[in-house]
Amino acid sequence: MLDILYRDDQLVAIHKPAGLLVHRSNVDRHETRFAVQLLRDQIGRRVFPLHRLDKGTSGVLLFALDADTARRMGGQFEAATVGRRYLAVVRGWPALQGVIDHALARRFDDYGRRFPADSPARQAAALPAITAYRRLATVELPITVDRYPHTRYALLELRPQTGRQHQLRRHLKHIAHPIIGDATFGKGVHNRFFQQHFACQRLLLACTQIVLQHPRDGCSLSIEAPLEANFAQTLEALGWSLPMPADFQAAVR
Repeated sequence: MLDILYRDDQLVAIHKPAGLLVHRSNVDRHETRFAVQLLRDQIGRRVFPLHRLDKGTSGVLLFALDADTARRMGGQFEAATVGRRYLAVVRGWPALQGVIDHALARRFDDYGRRFPADSPARQAAALPAITAYRRLATVELPITVDRYPHTRYALLELRPQTGRQHQLRRHLKHIAHPIIGDATFGKGVHNRFFQQHFACQRLLLACTQIVLQHPRDGCSLSIEAPLEANFAQTLEALGWSLPMPADFQAAVR
């Protein structure tokens, strides 16, 4: 059973676990479980996913319960008026806060398959992509993982202002602080370190809050999700207390 975080007559939000696809993908043809199908079967009605979370990302996943609501909510996402808060563990210590303004071109199709280098989609102009971040905690371990005698990691709060493909993972790679557990854009040596020392087999990225205008009355609605146990346990092993979103400025602008 999926954990339902919120439901009314127009919207439903679930806590998507890491490892669950949102919908069927040709990349993971062996997969037989998808969030869209599981939720539809669980509540007994059709659902319309309003955004995406990568397979390895956990957290708040929002659906509409009818086509008209999906259309209106789609306008909010396109206008970037939906606030989203993510937590991520990254390699190194980024600045205390900052904004990553780095355009991104499509590298993958809707099913996660990489476009050939000469494909029109791959060669199309990159689209604006902006992510604000804030450093919440740091740790320095007296262990040689890469080429340094000590290894540093940080916990970040991420607030994407746009919604490009794999934006957070690509942006963190762009500033040389890749997300731990990212097999595509991360660093294998650090991913293996977390697997071996913290029994962490997942991407350390989670959507912990979404703030939107409800399509019925325009009132602000905040939906939050706790961290999955394996994510929370990794933070505790690093000596970090769980961050609270009280000062998260995700109010609809």
